Amino acid sequence: MQVTHAESSDIPKLAILFDQYRIFYKQKDDLVKATDFLNSRFKNKDSVILVAHENLNIIGFTQLYPSFSSVGMEKIWILNDLFVSSDFRNQNVAKYLMEAAKKHGEETGALRIELATQASNSIAQNLYESMGYIKNEEFWHYSLEL
Repeated sequence: MQVTHAESSDIPKLAILFDQYRIFYKQKDDLVKATDFLNSRFKNKDSVILVAHENLNIIGFTQLYPSFSSVGMEKIWILNDLFVSSDFRNQNVAKYLMEAAKKHGEETGALRIELATQASNSIAQNLYESMGYIKNEEFWHYSLEL
């Protein structure tokens, strides 16, 4: 297995996995929109997508969005998406993707990587904590649907 930065030629295969990720989060199957979304990320260069390959197959991905910390006055990365194909779970694929994300953060001089996960996703929480991520107990995060 190898983890690399995704290329535009990866989009057709990546979109299938991205659509499965969205379905996992109770969204409707929409491969066309998933493909368009990923094409837009590449065209606008507003995210970094790391993909795990086995042979010619994409078996997992993580997507990072750039942001900034006003308090720290440094770049940060938002690890927004992490998904591994069900056939390849429990094989450390997510761990390798997380390690690649950390390496990318370090190489770009980022202050930190932030992420969020569902309160019920204990498997992901265990992975994050085992890799040194600290649960933020100090701040509440809010969102406003538009």
